[in-house]
Amino acid sequence: MMAADIHRTILAVWRIEQPRLITSLSRMLRDVPLAEELTQDALVAALEHWPTTGVPEKPGAWLMATAKRRALDQLRRGRMLARKHEMVVLELEAEQQAMPDLDAALDDDIGDELLRLIFTACHPLLSHEGRVALALRMICGLTTEEIARAFLTSDATVAQRIVRAKRTLSESGLAYETPSGEALSERLAAVLEVIYVIFNEGYTASRGEHWLRPQLCQEALRIGRVLTSIAPREPEAHGLLALMELNASRTAARTDGAGEPVLLLDQNRALWDQLQIRRGMQALYRAHELGGAGGFYVLQAMIIACHAEAATAGETDWPQISVLYSELAKLVRSPVIELNRAVAVGMAEGPQAGLALVDRLVGEPALKAYHLLESVRGDLLYKLGRYDEARAAFEAAAAMSGNKREQDLLQRRATEAANAATSATGLHSGRPAK
Repeated sequence: MMAADIHRTILAVWRIEQPRLITSLSRMLRDVPLAEELTQDALVAALEHWPTTGVPEKPGAWLMATAKRRALDQLRRGRMLARKHEMVVLELEAEQQAMPDLDAALDDDIGDELLRLIFTACHPLLSHEGRVALALRMICGLTTEEIARAFLTSDATVAQRIVRAKRTLSESGLAYETPSGEALSERLAAVLEVIYVIFNEGYTASRGEHWLRPQLCQEALRIGRVLTSIAPREPEAHGLLALMELNASRTAARTDGAGEPVLLLDQNRALWDQLQIRRGMQALYRAHELGGAGGFYVLQAMIIACHAEAATAGETDWPQISVLYSELAKLVRSPVIELNRAVAVGMAEGPQAGLALVDRLVGEPALKAYHLLESVRGDLLYKLGRYDEARAAFEAAAAMSGNKREQDLLQRRATEAANAATSATGLHSGRPAK
């Protein structure tokens, strides 16, 4: 295997294993920043050794064993000044002597443990923005760029939030725990936001060669299911689970055999997972039972349910979706919600009505580099027969997108608009269209 291939393999393994490594180490060390530091050390060790020795048969176990050895060395160097460290050293030494199955250890209660770690990182002592950024970066393995994209802010701002949050978490000695009662409710909004962003990054990847990152979606779903079991009377927890289940039900239809994106209206609905749709509808029903019909995640789940209930694209209840987006916009001031509402209005009332709403968002600072704004504009302009403007919008969207599959899709749409413009010019001039 070439050095470049090994390097790519290491990074791919790292993205998969990082959250599990930090989770396992945090459980043992009761120190989240230290766990993150040791996990980074394990990555450095892999980058140093694997190009020479080759990728181990069980790379996750190799990384875990390396991180544990470094944890033990560090605690020993510190002379075990605290009783907590003394207990951890004894535990680590006992594990090393017993030669445990490290692969099994990595998977042990990972859903529950990862959720516990997210709750720890979402302590109210940290700022709201810092909590979410820290959890997404350190625990869930999202890059600073991916987090910045999710919150429509700069990479530098996100990096500063993470540094401040890690410092606070390190200096405060916060308990590693899943809280209960009022303490759980106090952190719930931030925890839900973390899970939501993890799922969205998996559902449509902001960077890379692939449009989907199914592992992130599955991780978010697993955590969401655990969360509803420990917070069974929180309607928004059920609403978020419903939203994720219903969206994930379309996974098989969202790409073709070559991995290229297939847009919602073009999807083969026979490929939608009916069992997952039923699970999503059950979670949505439970959220309504608990009085959460007007919640942020419940409203979004209701929107996706409108798609799930339509046997064909033509049967979609776009007027109802438009109403639900209006309710969502009243609840949360967000230009992204307004953009989605414009799409729904365009489908319900016609492209001119949708474009009028989109054009109001063009000067919105938060959407300056948001490629979906230009993508939506391009689609509406194309439907109105304004092909040259549509081509320019699609090209602008492609230039802003960081995902290769999405770039290719947008370029194809730009070419389609250019061809339509040429055909229209030929018809208007009396020349036959080629």
